[in-house]
Amino acid sequence: SGTVRSTFNTATTSASQTLETSENDRGTIAIKTIFVKDNRFYTDNLTVYVSTDNRFLNVEYITYRDKALPNSGEKWKIKIKGSKGEKVAAELLTSMYDASLDAFAPHHWSIPSLWDRSLDARDWTGEGNFFAGESENYFVPAGDVYIVNKEYDRLTAPESGVYGYSTRAMRGGIAKNGRELAMSAAPVAQEKSVSEDAIAVAPPPPNPIDQYREDQASNTPPAFTSRKNFNETAFFFPDLKTDAEGNVEFSFTTPEALTKWNWNLIAHTKDLAFAQGQKTIVTQKQLMVQPNAPRFFREGDNIDFSAKVANMTDKSLSGVATMQLVDPATGIEVTGLVSNQSANFKVPAGQSVPVQFTIKIPSSYTKPLTWRIIAKTNDKDAAYTDGEEAVIPVLSNRMLVTETITLPVRNTKSKSFKFDKLLNSGSSSTLKNNGLTVEFTSNPAWYAVQALPYLSEQKNESAEQLFNTFYANALAMKLANSFPKLKAIIEKWKSSDTSAFLSNLQKNQELKTVLLEETPWVLEAKTDAQQKKNISLLFDLTRMSGELNTALSKLDAMRVDGGFVWYKGGPIDRYMTQHIVTGLGHLQKLGAIPEQSNEKVNTIVKDAIRYLDNEIKRDYGRIKNKNAKVAGTMVAYEPVQYLYMRSFFTNSAIPKDVSPAYNYYKAQAKAGWVKQNSYMRALIAITLTRTGDAPTAKKIVDALKESALVNEEMGMYWKDVRGGYYWYQAPIETQSVLIEAFSEVTKDDAAVNDMKTWLLKNKQTNSWSTGKATADACYALLMHGDNWIEEDAPVTIKLGNKTFSSGKSEAGTGYFRNTIAADSVKPSMGNITVEVGGNSSKPSWGGVYWQYFEDLNKITSAATGLRIDKKLFIQRNTDRGPVIVALDKNNTLHVGDRVKVRIEIRTDRDLEYVHLKDMRASGTEPVNVLSGYKWNAGLGYYESTKDASNNYFFQFIPKGTHVFEYDLFVTHNGSFNNGVATIQCLYASEFSSHSEGVKVNVTDK
Repeated sequence: SGTVRSTFNTATTSASQTLETSENDRGTIAIKTIFVKDNRFYTDNLTVYVSTDNRFLNVEYITYRDKALPNSGEKWKIKIKGSKGEKVAAELLTSMYDASLDAFAPHHWSIPSLWDRSLDARDWTGEGNFFAGESENYFVPAGDVYIVNKEYDRLTAPESGVYGYSTRAMRGGIAKNGRELAMSAAPVAQEKSVSEDAIAVAPPPPNPIDQYREDQASNTPPAFTSRKNFNETAFFFPDLKTDAEGNVEFSFTTPEALTKWNWNLIAHTKDLAFAQGQKTIVTQKQLMVQPNAPRFFREGDNIDFSAKVANMTDKSLSGVATMQLVDPATGIEVTGLVSNQSANFKVPAGQSVPVQFTIKIPSSYTKPLTWRIIAKTNDKDAAYTDGEEAVIPVLSNRMLVTETITLPVRNTKSKSFKFDKLLNSGSSSTLKNNGLTVEFTSNPAWYAVQALPYLSEQKNESAEQLFNTFYANALAMKLANSFPKLKAIIEKWKSSDTSAFLSNLQKNQELKTVLLEETPWVLEAKTDAQQKKNISLLFDLTRMSGELNTALSKLDAMRVDGGFVWYKGGPIDRYMTQHIVTGLGHLQKLGAIPEQSNEKVNTIVKDAIRYLDNEIKRDYGRIKNKNAKVAGTMVAYEPVQYLYMRSFFTNSAIPKDVSPAYNYYKAQAKAGWVKQNSYMRALIAITLTRTGDAPTAKKIVDALKESALVNEEMGMYWKDVRGGYYWYQAPIETQSVLIEAFSEVTKDDAAVNDMKTWLLKNKQTNSWSTGKATADACYALLMHGDNWIEEDAPVTIKLGNKTFSSGKSEAGTGYFRNTIAADSVKPSMGNITVEVGGNSSKPSWGGVYWQYFEDLNKITSAATGLRIDKKLFIQRNTDRGPVIVALDKNNTLHVGDRVKVRIEIRTDRDLEYVHLKDMRASGTEPVNVLSGYKWNAGLGYYESTKDASNNYFFQFIPKGTHVFEYDLFVTHNGSFNNGVATIQCLYASEFSSHSEGVKVNVTDK
């Protein structure tokens, strides 16, 4: 309680004091003492734990068996007593589960901590005539110090979790990452495409235990039924109540697994007295069969199915083990698949011996099978029998393959493509067509219009969100007035072309490698679709006017002394203030500020500029006090943003007391632009153009153009523009401001159109996930360069002799899609020609999807701008430690080998929402079976382990080459099809790839 318990004087060198504890002291108390002698101050601290044993119950196990038979009826009884043996009324939670699960995640119930164990923060000090006090750290705010470091490219560490970029950074706080993905761990998911029936995996053998005799009522054994119930939870009773004597009884039937079980219980009373307990239970038989079953079979596989026969008696046993394969639908035995249906065994007392059955799955068999293994002794005096069975799926050796080719077109009226895989498809006798689909979007610029509702969504009440709402509505009003056909097209989307409102994640479900519902992005797809549907609301002029006024009023309320706070009640945020005033400058430059909002906007801008002028003056004062030189130093990022913001308001004179600071930073920017990144260079060039220094501005833009990369498909972009943690390292925002610089400084429309192409190509495979990125991109695409919104170009696509046109395309985007039936698909359709009418420089794109069935081992690798390769390596232990060697004819697999699967992904552009599926061979088992979010080789992804494959879901894969690995163990001899690895961008499904199919052989050492 922090009270003084005792004071005393002593003239001796030692003294003792007795402190009595009370009920209130249970838990932890801190005893702090002070001594004063000869004007010197001494302190001592002591922590004492005061027992809480009055809050613990006692558990007495009256009736239970620590060794039981599988599938036996059990009735157990326990008694709950108080700490002194008294009767109590308690509630009991008890359960029993397979102890082998602890290998994945240990399970333990703990008693809640209800007694205070924290120490008082109060302390004594002897400075200043001895006093006791409590204090709190007080941080004196220091002025902003701009430190500019030159950054170089760095290798990404294998375990690094750095990717994506953020929209802002906060000094003295935590930067909020713009791309975040929080995924919860999940258990192994069963693959629906494998089987809807449960797949049983044989449990590990139990630990050695005491012998247990089965009841032998007569020499005639009952009708035998093999074990098939392998539930991993024997019972779970959450709310059992004690009777008047404190007893609890419950009954259950043990599952049929031969394993060790953990029995847990926790009890409590109304006054929060607790007890907990744990016991180990074993289910076993005198003779036990313990199969090592694979998760699945695949047609065409050869596999040695192994099992162990264990003898738990005190004498040797001999007998025969038999195996049957049964059709689970009919119960009729499937003959001819097992080459040796019986195997003799002789097993010494207390030991086990292996038995093995060779199975060959025919190439034409794909129905599930029930495997059943029964072991029976020959000795009449010791007649023991045990058996186990489970259903196992048989997967097809054929796979539905989706081959794709992208159709990018720009700056040309006609372009030809060759779909080589389709052209060469006639060479395979086992290939069967499933269909051919062509889709094309002739005017992707409309996707920028569809992105506008993202800005208007009220996700929170931050100043940035309120400004985005105002910005989106003001820009929408400007677009509606500038492009008369826009509203008519949106009305058509609303009434007939409802597919325009689908998220890219929801489109082309039948052409994707995984159902949307099986990915982590269901909510993202629904949100994206809802945003597109909201476009009809965004362009409702009545609603638009109301939203504008409401957002502006709320934004006005976020001001403090002219500056904006990020959230109400917080400090003024200088970056956010400059960002908002810059956005208002954009709207004023476009003439997009509604007349009714002009007065309030002018007041906001005037007050904010005054605040920002004072801030830049204060910065300059600090530098001046340090005698910094103007020449040769590099200007920081925030002052450059200030100069750019100020350039929108040249009619607002620079105050005399601010002029030295303004001129200083402008001179710094002019002198040091070469040291800046592309984003900063663009801001400086625009600022210098608007303030009368056109020659320097042109020099900067010319330098930018020289360092740019130009690609026919991707347009113009910069290699050094990569995502980072700060607002000046955002690729979308950077490209947008570069468009503004080229448009305003050099009026280079050709370059502007090339840069707009890159923005649209980015939108093709990515979702603009931040408000600022969306706002800047829409501004750049819709307000600079050629007018792509109004253009309407007809498109004709020829697949061999088959012709499709855009006559019935989606309004606005010009999107259309056609499908060719399987029996009409011809190899000659791999010759593709796209013809686009008009003289437009705008990009357009599409894709062709060819689906077919083929044997896994005959599938060859394929790639678009996305490529995947898969290689297998064997890990060997040597004197130098573990090494890996490639799997080839000189290095074969054996049971027990550790296999390293190496997957290499190459992409020529950034991709979002990517799914990778890697199939596994039947005779292997993954080392990692727990699903969850992971980092590997600099990539963050969610891994989902299923029975026949490993699935990986990447929120974002940056441009480049990425290599990651996972491990398998070889569990069975045989010959297996290993399947292929497939990868697809679900946001743009035409970007897909798969590896080649391979067959693996496992032999005895």
